[in-house]
Amino acid sequence: MTRDKDRGTIMGFFTRQGEAFVAQELAISGWAPTQLGGHAVCGLLARQLETHCPEGYQPARLTVDLFRPVRNQPVEVRSEIVRQGKRITVADAVIVQDGEPVVRSSAVFLVRGVEPPGRIWNNTPDLPMPHPVQDSPHGSPPLFKSGDRDWTHDFAVNQNADRKTAWMVLPSLVEGEQISPFQRAAMIGDMTNHVCHWGSDGAGYINADMTLTLARLPIGHEIGIRAENTLAADGISLGSAALYDRSGAVGGSVVTALSNPRRQIDYAAAEKS
Repeated sequence: MTRDKDRGTIMGFFTRQGEAFVAQELAISGWAPTQLGGHAVCGLLARQLETHCPEGYQPARLTVDLFRPVRNQPVEVRSEIVRQGKRITVADAVIVQDGEPVVRSSAVFLVRGVEPPGRIWNNTPDLPMPHPVQDSPHGSPPLFKSGDRDWTHDFAVNQNADRKTAWMVLPSLVEGEQISPFQRAAMIGDMTNHVCHWGSDGAGYINADMTLTLARLPIGHEIGIRAENTLAADGISLGSAALYDRSGAVGGSVVTALSNPRRQIDYAAAEKS
């Protein structure tokens, strides 16, 4: 992560240029320096879509289709309300470059209410959390955990075939703005590809989409993501993950990914260089 030497804080992902957004170092893709990372793209779309969330509602689902690379050029985001009802609101958004759509997304906002009576089955997993609490609004380097190993910032230690968990404290998405809980969740949701497809030889799948579902919004600056399952066949892989904060699970995320072995990211080698 990039730090502001004068303020001692981690810089954000984008700056404003009129109605467009200009990527900073944190927004650049690990696959190619000429492209933006899915985490940053998902965050921008969430930022735009949540402007359509009515009072008393909350974001419950975000789907992003990453059908073209988003180039490292000024980004324009457009959106519209598809339908606003008494209990469900749906909105669409698209990222446009050179007049052409490159990414599309949709969000579902649901009205909050009381829980119905009765008991239902639910899974209550033991979700790992690092200590001490990292309660900083300015962001900090990510922590990773493989299997039963300890939390560490070291990428090389985590390059193995064990189950992956990541813990993040994200800085502002757009410089001068406070990152929202929905933006934070959307960005960490794209990391499903990372925790599900980072193996013993690095990362060899690139996700073509991301779907995030939320029962509630994350609380605080910290947010974690843990791989739940990966299923691969003939170069196509599905990865699912759980999102959570210090209070417990908040939702889940799923990605569909394509094999990309010619541009495999070797995180262990990158850590040494």
